[in-house]
Amino acid sequence: MKNIGFLSFGHWSDSPHSATRSASDVLHQSIELAEAVEDLGGDGAYYRVHHFAQQLASPFPLLAAVGARTSRIEIGTGVIDMRYENPLYMAEDAGAADLISDGRLQLGISRGSPEQVIDGYRYFGYAPSEGQSDADLARQHTQVLLEVLKGQGFAEPNPRPMFPNPPGRLRLEPHSPGLRDRIWWGAGTRATAEWTAEQGMNLMSSTLLTEDTGVPFHELQAEQIQRFRDAWKAAGHEREPRVSVSRSIFALVDDRDRAYFGGSGGDDQVGFLEGGRARFGRTYAAEPDQLVEQLREDTAVAAADTLLLTVPNQLGVEYNAHVVESILKHVAPELGWR
Repeated sequence: MKNIGFLSFGHWSDSPHSATRSASDVLHQSIELAEAVEDLGGDGAYYRVHHFAQQLASPFPLLAAVGARTSRIEIGTGVIDMRYENPLYMAEDAGAADLISDGRLQLGISRGSPEQVIDGYRYFGYAPSEGQSDADLARQHTQVLLEVLKGQGFAEPNPRPMFPNPPGRLRLEPHSPGLRDRIWWGAGTRATAEWTAEQGMNLMSSTLLTEDTGVPFHELQAEQIQRFRDAWKAAGHEREPRVSVSRSIFALVDDRDRAYFGGSGGDDQVGFLEGGRARFGRTYAAEPDQLVEQLREDTAVAAADTLLLTVPNQLGVEYNAHVVESILKHVAPELGWR
């Protein structure tokens, strides 16, 4: 069995071929797609966060709305760039969204990815200290977030408050018990996956790794997952960790699928990202029986408990629901995921 959800980047453009012409379109359709996928029996609705771009950027209003309009599926991010975040304010927003959804929030965070602008986090008022990198800044914000999500008091109360205080130091409110165990780190390397385990966060791995050893992407990612689990065990954490991977997978079951994605399948791609070699995973696009055989060989998908299907959101809610339904109906049962 495997949790299967969708991951949307939330693009919009004024192209006549786009079903999402504005931010309003994307936000409303993001909620509608979550409702449709829940009705189809899917397990999760996840959203990417990008600043300074015509894409989803403010996750917590959206997550709260999705939580209020659904009742069963997990809701999450993949991922929030922690370089931009005030971790205390973020903990309050996340706590509220989690309570609205009755504990279904799965919050994916990370250092982030290449940006639309140079050092965009500086416009948000954050900058690395002398001798720090931007990755250090993201991890620093993350450590604060993880600490305050424990729900322990840390702030000295006013002796003459406007409203009565409980005894002792005060914590952030609203606090959502259990949310600390549902934080995921988007790791782009094997070493970062090990660090993720040491911090007690779940592992989120996408279709990009910012390193390359010459082996196929799925093998490198499977090694990353194993290193994460080994480090988790060595750290002595009591709970079982979770692991998600994302994939672009399209079952060609009708003429629309063949027109959109009939020639999209292929091999891994190797390139350079931020000065280093990176390996990008392949797109899967084939008839359902072929997809089943191809995915049987994907060792990273087999190792993960959660699969996030990246969806072409600009093609509209109805078509993206069809993309997810095709996997749930024609592929997942044959692989034992359902």
